[in-house]
Amino acid sequence: MNLDSMSSMEIAMAANKEDENVIRAVRTVIPQIADAIDMAAETLRRQGRLIYIGAGTSGRLGVLDASECPPTFGVPEELVTGIIAGGREALFHAVEGAEDSKVLAEEELKKQKLTSGDMVIGLSASGRTPYVLYGLKYASGIGCKTAAIACNKDSMIGKEADIAIEPVTGPEILTGSTRLKAGTAQKMILNMISTGSMVKIGKVYENLMVDLQNTNEKLTVRTENIVMSAISSDRETARRLLKEAGGNAKLAITMFLSDKPANEARDILKSAHGSIRKAIKENKE
Repeated sequence: MNLDSMSSMEIAMAANKEDENVIRAVRTVIPQIADAIDMAAETLRRQGRLIYIGAGTSGRLGVLDASECPPTFGVPEELVTGIIAGGREALFHAVEGAEDSKVLAEEELKKQKLTSGDMVIGLSASGRTPYVLYGLKYASGIGCKTAAIACNKDSMIGKEADIAIEPVTGPEILTGSTRLKAGTAQKMILNMISTGSMVKIGKVYENLMVDLQNTNEKLTVRTENIVMSAISSDRETARRLLKEAGGNAKLAITMFLSDKPANEARDILKSAHGSIRKAIKENKE
């Protein structure tokens, strides 16, 4: 209650102390997060898409997580999509009334050509945002798998979804500002779901981003480092393999571990659905 009379050090310490509650709150919903990871991975394996819907901070966090999947995991932009109430303008400015709409989410999901093979994750700190609630209703109605992330127990969006993920982060130091603890919790959970599902579909070998997009000098070096780490080689060997693999780290690693040329390594990767570990195991067998 005395936030406005605190020193800068006191404000930072108070915020940090409250953030400790985020870790504890998220830990209580790990089983539900794991279920969402499995559901998302199965959706992606079946060529479905992962679509986040939200308003305000929640919507922006969904767009952020989705936008980071292509460069991190080498997936098409449309595979993981973030939809925010009010559209692109709402990323930078408040769009009045958008989050209270009962029809805008459905209209946007129809524009995205949502099908029963996709998965929709609704995000709302309060758990009752109409835009998210009615978007989930529409998704469920056409047979989509659904999950909801809210920061209140027994939330309205949680009751609408197949999986309810509801970490209770408690009051914010700035009353009602859900961009703080609630936002942090939602970001953590989205990170877990997107990363976990990508691991499950073979986008990761060991703990390495083997489908990282090699688009600039920094990422070129990082790609070389990934290959070096995966096969315990020097940089010259990694560069040679990457050249033969057309810059594809996953293919370069598979070539080395299977002792196959690029065309054959590509075939065994394809038969293993893109998983290096499975490809190598099947090659040995």
